[in-house]
Amino acid sequence: MPVFEHRTRVEASAQEIFDWHTRPGAFERLVPPWEDVRVVERRGGIRDGGRVVLELRRGALRRRWVAEHTGFEEGLWFRDEQIEGPFASWTHEHRFEPESEQVCRVVDRVEYELPFGALGRAGGGYARRTLERLFSFRHERLRNDLLRHATLVRRRPLRVAITGASGTIGAELAAFLSSGGHDVIRLVRRAPRTPSEVAWDPATGAVDAARLEGLDAVVHLSGRRIDTRWTASRKLEIRASRVDTTRFLAETLASLGRPPRTLVAASAIGIYGDRGGEELTEQSPSGTGFLAELCQAWEQATEPARDAAIRVVNLRTGVVISRRTAPLSRLVLPFRLRLGASVGGGEQVVSWISLDDAVAAILHVLGNETIAGPLNLTSPNPVSVRELVDTLATVLARPRFLRVPRRMVGAVGGAMARETLLADQRVVPARLLASGFAFSHPTLEATLRHELGRRLPGVGAAA
Repeated sequence: MPVFEHRTRVEASAQEIFDWHTRPGAFERLVPPWEDVRVVERRGGIRDGGRVVLELRRGALRRRWVAEHTGFEEGLWFRDEQIEGPFASWTHEHRFEPESEQVCRVVDRVEYELPFGALGRAGGGYARRTLERLFSFRHERLRNDLLRHATLVRRRPLRVAITGASGTIGAELAAFLSSGGHDVIRLVRRAPRTPSEVAWDPATGAVDAARLEGLDAVVHLSGRRIDTRWTASRKLEIRASRVDTTRFLAETLASLGRPPRTLVAASAIGIYGDRGGEELTEQSPSGTGFLAELCQAWEQATEPARDAAIRVVNLRTGVVISRRTAPLSRLVLPFRLRLGASVGGGEQVVSWISLDDAVAAILHVLGNETIAGPLNLTSPNPVSVRELVDTLATVLARPRFLRVPRRMVGAVGGAMARETLLADQRVVPARLLASGFAFSHPTLEATLRHELGRRLPGVGAAA
């Protein structure tokens, strides 16, 4: 039976790493972004008898994977076995071997058998490469997450409410905070299904305000998507979902007897408008256009909270690089079909940030009370559209042939395209850097390789 093993040295104790795996959100953090996996059922945790039912998706195909936990030793190891799934057999041991009180060797050991007998064994090389890709990602993320959480968790776990917890940043942030030992409450616009959910409906002014008393922070990320053509009615919906919702939340928090110390509220670098490559910091004036005016009103809507002495941080977020969402999700397929293209002239500057750095920066903000007001949530290394396309082509080892003219993009996408896809914004995270934040993925190539699981030859997380 084939055996796969992956080892990584991590600067944390064996008990800390074991505890991290027991918390909500840990599994979600370990699922690589290029895999489409849904948790159908989960009970019992990682100790004996624990069970998880997953749905694996490949396009229109669906496959169940049922795993049960069949052994553990507190602080040192646990094991899961496949009951039903894509392998003929699968036994996975997670081992945490102490090297000292604060250094541990993380070892994942998998004994497996591929399906279809001799035909399956012929694909053994592909299976091992897939496992190496998977566990390299898992170990890198585990190591980075533990490092991010170390100082703050040892000080005191936080109680944080999140709106938009099903969105790209919100879902990852909820899993990141929960696995780090923080208590996460999700504000949802339906009947709560778990004790960690709180009902709210900004459109009708309904919220279970009592559940928000005494929180350490609220992270407000909800809002309608903007990547569709902007009709007059769509603009009104976008504005209401951002400005009106933010004002309602800020007023609600201001009215509490024990309001949170901090409100972290979404905004966007669209506030700067199209600036022709000018370097933009938090001190730069706002621009013009629908997005710029929307973002100004969006940030002003937090004033009731600020007036109530709540620390308010307005996250001016750039393009978030995530395999699961646009623009990366829309660019990968054309490249794999060898149809990769740049948009417009290719010289307009894109200010971006990796999804991991975005959620880590929010944790940094929660733990650093000197940060208030606008904060650019972008990488320190913005790139041109041409550089983005060329880097993606390099990571995927694919050529690019086509260029979509600016005129065509504007004609098809209207104002939305002109203010997003064609906007030229060189935004610098001046305040984030000044506060001591260290980026895990400061370059675009490192980010794309992390999100797509495309490492440089001979480079992995094992050490």
